[in-house]
Amino acid sequence: MPSHQLDYEILGASAQSVEIILDPGETVIAEAGVMNYMTDGVRFETRMGDGAATGVLGKLWGMGKRMLTGESLFMTHFSNAGKAQARVAFAAPYPGTVVPIQLAEHGGTLICQKDAFLCAAYGTAVGISFNKRLGAGFFGGEGFILQKLEGDGLAFVHAGGTVIRKELNNETLRLDTGCLVAFTAGIDYDIALAGGLKSMLFGGEGILLATLKGTGTVWVQSLPFSRLAERIYEATFKAREEVRAGGNK
Repeated sequence: MPSHQLDYEILGASAQSVEIILDPGETVIAEAGVMNYMTDGVRFETRMGDGAATGVLGKLWGMGKRMLTGESLFMTHFSNAGKAQARVAFAAPYPGTVVPIQLAEHGGTLICQKDAFLCAAYGTAVGISFNKRLGAGFFGGEGFILQKLEGDGLAFVHAGGTVIRKELNNETLRLDTGCLVAFTAGIDYDIALAGGLKSMLFGGEGILLATLKGTGTVWVQSLPFSRLAERIYEATFKAREEVRAGGNK
């Protein structure tokens, strides 16, 4: 089904949100819990799935796929039920950049990390993409199950820190698995060991690297939430140890 055509405005700099401008009758779908505010005229309803699937079997299959990613079975649909333009804003729960992507300009398909999706025009199908390559299947975890967005309208994904857009022309890009945000369908994706045993143990770059090959677009984030959480935990743990050491003197 054709997606609703949305207008939008990106707000902020280091901790961005997106304000969707809805004409009467237009709808935007979003993950639960990402809405900031909405103006008069916007009505919201929690539904099973994204609304793109038709028929009982299609809806059940969509629900099963979302269960595999650990996401909620439900998505929230925000619709303009009034006679004038209305606005609704969304933001991820941690600082970063909101990336608008016109799916029609990228072959109608976008693959992204399962926590990157923020919201999209009604008519966008939100599913999963299993990575069938041996490396990703063997190591599992981060990068094994990805989200797939399909449609011809706008989708918005969230990147931690700064977002870098890389254009590959039959080229290869290697990066930390957590730094990957999204890539287009022309890219081949795999996960492999970072290198020799010494590099893995003492290099500080992690055991696994993502390898992307082919022609298309890749979006990379400078500060994955996992890396931010790790630094906060380390700082908190160190501070507690210093307090305990001071109290034992």
